[in-house]
Amino acid sequence: MDPLCSTIRLLRCSSLVLLIGLVFVTGCGRDEAPASAAEPPGRDSTPAAAARPRVVVLGDSLTAGLGLSADEAYPAILQRKMDGEHLNYEVVNAGVSGDTTAGGLRRLGWVLSGDVRVLVIALGANDGLRGLPANEMKQNLSTIISTARNRGVAVVLAGMEAPPNFGPEYTAAFRQVYRDLARQQRVPLIPFLLHGVAGESALNQADGIHPNEEGARRVAEVVWPALRPLLVRR
Repeated sequence: MDPLCSTIRLLRCSSLVLLIGLVFVTGCGRDEAPASAAEPPGRDSTPAAAARPRVVVLGDSLTAGLGLSADEAYPAILQRKMDGEHLNYEVVNAGVSGDTTAGGLRRLGWVLSGDVRVLVIALGANDGLRGLPANEMKQNLSTIISTARNRGVAVVLAGMEAPPNFGPEYTAAFRQVYRDLARQQRVPLIPFLLHGVAGESALNQADGIHPNEEGARRVAEVVWPALRPLLVRR
């Protein structure tokens, strides 16, 4: 059986659905991003101070590394991978807990300021949790992608799965958004950011869904094959 299908099946288990709700609501259940989201989150170098071209990871609590230290979140692990291969980029963690695709779009001005070469988009989990319309999510993501590409920024799109609370039609439409955008906009697609991590207790914190340190390393391994070719060719 396809490992991705196995992971998606795990997301459909009712117990995991409950945990997803706890994760994305805890401390971050607002549609609006925090006021500080307009500024750098503070755990990474600010755009104005960075000397190297940047790779920005735009996401929610999974990207921010809720429950982990800054060095344990998967963007920091991606930084170490780049450094290990002498790829001269700075990774900026632009993850904000509770963020939706609409919130990410509102933050795009800061996110794309300065010498950004690659944007990794890892949004949508909170849209799915709240049952926000899939067509609105698609429009938000499409605008983020097109805005970045119009500025000469390469894009990697990371997919997410919706919990099944809103029915199979919504779940299917949600999943299809990422596939359609990757095809239409011709950007690399990571089908599921939490592939191999979701539902694995040994790879998650006590809440059952936020990756622990080892889980974050696995997430970085999922992202790296899509990201690395964009760095090498530039």
